[in-house]
Amino acid sequence: MRNIKFTKMHGAGNDYIYVNGFVYDVKDPSALAIELSNRNFGVGSDGLVMILPSEKCDFRMRMFNSDGSEAEMCGNATRCVGKYVYDNGLTSKTEITLETLAGTKYITLLEGDEKKRKVTVDMGEPILKAELIPVKSTLAPVVAMPLIIDGKDYKVTCVSMGNPHAVIFTNGVFGMDLISIGPKFEKHEVFPKKTNTEFVEIVDKDNLNMRVWERGAGETLACGTGACASLVAAVLNGLSNRKVKMKLVGGELEIEWREADNHVYMTGEAVSVFDGIIL
Repeated sequence: MRNIKFTKMHGAGNDYIYVNGFVYDVKDPSALAIELSNRNFGVGSDGLVMILPSEKCDFRMRMFNSDGSEAEMCGNATRCVGKYVYDNGLTSKTEITLETLAGTKYITLLEGDEKKRKVTVDMGEPILKAELIPVKSTLAPVVAMPLIIDGKDYKVTCVSMGNPHAVIFTNGVFGMDLISIGPKFEKHEVFPKKTNTEFVEIVDKDNLNMRVWERGAGETLACGTGACASLVAAVLNGLSNRKVKMKLVGGELEIEWREADNHVYMTGEAVSVFDGIIL
């Protein structure tokens, strides 16, 4: 008998199932992620997030995609973790450190309530070295790298925000056939650990539109690390200012790449959807 309590939350439509690992010892979170993420026979989500004790931060996060693969981190999930630990009395602090496989993230809780709260996450410095992203390329940084997919030439800019991203600038992103093209980028041999792929439309220097094909999850309504990587890529290509509003299928995020510390900051809402029990 499992009887595991959970909370479903989303950030800009990027939804995960959150479980308190201080209380529940989930032996196989990968299998549980596959089971619960199914939108027809499970709870329905982009994956599972375990909130756990940490020896060096306030909390630790492990996140599993809907296919069971473990990801380094997720920006939207990070915001939701901050809201979860505060709402559930695990902390009274509004500035929280979170251990992830992509390093320590710094969360600041802003205005809001138990339904939704605005949260800023310091996502750290973007990683631009090809071997660390990783991507097979001799470019430094990997800006506008030529890549042929299905006989079509693309210009790809690669950035890691603790996980790999390939950013393509194009028009009409909300009308493109992402299901067809997304997997071909994700699994291309030039990306040794596969990649998340962002298709970005420049509205103007302060406003960008983005759709994302996430590694291990397929298209999701939003991706926080992807939004951050997209801004960095836009700046590197001279296409945007360093602070923008990013419109995604599931909502809007504010992204800023500050010159002062070279860190990328993401601000957006974390929203509680419902609580339940896994039987």
